Amino acid sequence: MGFFNKTRSSGDRPSPLIPRATTRSGAAASPVAQASAAHNRRSGSDVRSSNGLKEFLWNLEGLNNGCLLDLGPVWQSTITFFVERGFKLYADDVLRDWKEFLTVEEQRLRAIQPGQDASEMTPESRAERFLKTNVQYPRNNFDAMLIWDLLDYLDRPLVKRLVEHLTDLLRPGGVVLAMFHNRKPETFHRYRIFDAQNLELVPAPPLFTIQQTLQNREIQDLFRPFRTTKSFVGRDQLREVLFVK
Repeated sequence: MGFFNKTRSSGDRPSPLIPRATTRSGAAASPVAQASAAHNRRSGSDVRSSNGLKEFLWNLEGLNNGCLLDLGPVWQSTITFFVERGFKLYADDVLRDWKEFLTVEEQRLRAIQPGQDASEMTPESRAERFLKTNVQYPRNNFDAMLIWDLLDYLDRPLVKRLVEHLTDLLRPGGVVLAMFHNRKPETFHRYRIFDAQNLELVPAPPLFTIQQTLQNREIQDLFRPFRTTKSFVGRDQLREVLFVK
């Protein structure tokens, strides 16, 4: 269940996240974002130069009152960064929600008796059930999405269905920034905005191990409806890929 599903009553439309303090600013990180990032860098996080982020933001220049979906945790610095630039920001931590969903599914599976129908417990069926109750927004609702590296950690049937679902939620001309590992990382990270050219990598307890390292052709097939892509490979073997619908 997503962040907004947990904080709204049934039937309510999700509301964008609002920072505790907002002011209009230029490209530099706000004092709130800088203070938050500085504190967490002391706590062991790293700052990573991101060509993908720079390209992502370049594609959003001039967009007024844009709507952005962040598929990671809620971070104050990320909220402030985009709201100061006139965006409505929504957050849906898909990895956390998938973890909670699988915990319930495992309990259901253990409760099935020999001879009972277990056809609904296939990976494909689980993916369909998950998307019926998670990442629920109107079609063509978003101008931009931050997918981060979550597709590396999800079951393949869910990866395919999730990308199809997200494609429906993105408006024509909408921009996606996604990341893919070329090899298994030593540390599980979460990501947040540090400034207009850098991401902060926050070490976190691993929710999953990597399920697959997707090859270029597999990535292109997943995002086939998108007309433009750019890819950047860092020294840490993390690929940043930009897609434009």
